[in-house]
Amino acid sequence: MRVLFKTDYNQDIKFAKHSGYIFWYGLLLAAVFTAPFALDTYWINELTRVLVYALGGLGLMVVTGFTGQVSLGHAAFMAIGAYTHAFLLSQGVPFLFSLPIAALTSGVVGLMIAIPASRMTGLYLTIASLAFAIVVEDVIIHWESVTGGNRGMLVDAPVLFGYEIFEAWEYYYIVLVLLIMSIALVLNILRSPLGRSMLAVRDSEISAESLGIRVARTKVLAFLISASLTGLAGGLFAHFIQFLSPETFGIILSIQLLLMVVVGGLGTVHGAVYGAFLIGFLEASISILKDVLPPAIGNQPGLEPGLFGLILVLFIIFEPEGVYGRWLKFRTFLENFPFYRRNTFKRQRSYLKTERMR
Repeated sequence: MRVLFKTDYNQDIKFAKHSGYIFWYGLLLAAVFTAPFALDTYWINELTRVLVYALGGLGLMVVTGFTGQVSLGHAAFMAIGAYTHAFLLSQGVPFLFSLPIAALTSGVVGLMIAIPASRMTGLYLTIASLAFAIVVEDVIIHWESVTGGNRGMLVDAPVLFGYEIFEAWEYYYIVLVLLIMSIALVLNILRSPLGRSMLAVRDSEISAESLGIRVARTKVLAFLISASLTGLAGGLFAHFIQFLSPETFGIILSIQLLLMVVVGGLGTVHGAVYGAFLIGFLEASISILKDVLPPAIGNQPGLEPGLFGLILVLFIIFEPEGVYGRWLKFRTFLENFPFYRRNTFKRQRSYLKTERMR
């Protein structure tokens, strides 16, 4: 077992708590940056899709995992970011300007939605977010002069400093760098007073308000950050699929994003990344299995959302802390082996949501 002897208050806010963090995360960064040299184009594209999902899941984690506001409409923010980015590119706006503008547009829309939604909690907020996603989908269908409606919309290739990004590995690095920057941003927010306020609101709004935290303001800022990150993911997703249509950003995508954060581990940045990898590759596996399974099973409508829903229910019942929570238990087991109690890893009741934060 590693014992940390703290001699400075700054040690509590360091990203790397000890040398093990530096070694393993450095190894991970080396692996993801060298992955395109060892993989073919298909798997590079799959990794890129997973990284985009991780960015979208990170945006949802800010408002759901860190602030406790359940949303089923985050696919709408991805749609806003994707269509805004594609429209600006078609008007000649450079990639380096259109992508931040798309993220900011999604954030502003999220801010407008968050102001009335900050008065809602629980099931009411979930229904309101779902209604917002349906409204955005209808707007996309009927605003044909901008979005193309049901005919869809082609997305121009990204151009950086006059160089057109054409190869899959080139776009992979763009998505990877933006994801790393977004993770660093979220980690810094969590160390700030705003991040502490979000966690307090998630645990108990009454307790947070009694401590002087402005609950409505915290929720609105959380929605702003969340919608901006999700809109950024939508802009990147637009280049990945290269063609936008309203059904791409339907309720299934919102369920996938929610499934990522729950399966990966609510309340952790790791959970967004773990969940994206699991759900992303599960989606690819289901597509492969459809060709192997008998037609009576493989061609069943609703097979994919049905499996996603089943996985979500099973994780909520048997492993509410997600994959990252299971990894923490396994790591504790290895650290304490063979000196551990029989019921150390038995599921116990959690009285505070902060007990899920590690």
